[in-house]
Amino acid sequence: MRTALDSAILIDVLQPHKIFGPASKQALQNAWKTGSILVCDIAWAEIRAAFPHASQFSLAIAEIGIVFDPLKEASAELAGALWREYRRREGVRQAHVVADFLIGAHALLQADALLTRDRGFYRDYFRNLKIIDPSRPV
Repeated sequence: MRTALDSAILIDVLQPHKIFGPASKQALQNAWKTGSILVCDIAWAEIRAAFPHASQFSLAIAEIGIVFDPLKEASAELAGALWREYRRREGVRQAHVVADFLIGAHALLQADALLTRDRGFYRDYFRNLKIIDPSRPV
């Protein structure tokens, strides 16, 4: 199984989050045991921003065994279409940025599931996407 990773999950683990860290770590280990962990270029950049030095980032990524999987054209196009729908629907109360849609579209079209704590948003806009949410019981 190919599991796409939302950046918050890895950040929970690497900068130990008291509430979400343990569950995110377990979910990450489960994903690794069942296949590969993919990170699109958008989430890759978000995760890199959490590290002061490139060497620390590279070491963490290598230790976990994360695979860089850039967005394909179809994923980017789907993200744009859904983001457009979201902006029309939500108007000025927008809480999500295009990066969230790119991560979701990548997971839907290039992976088998998305490991994230943002279940409601992704379930609403990516209805056929399998969501793994370590912050909520199954």
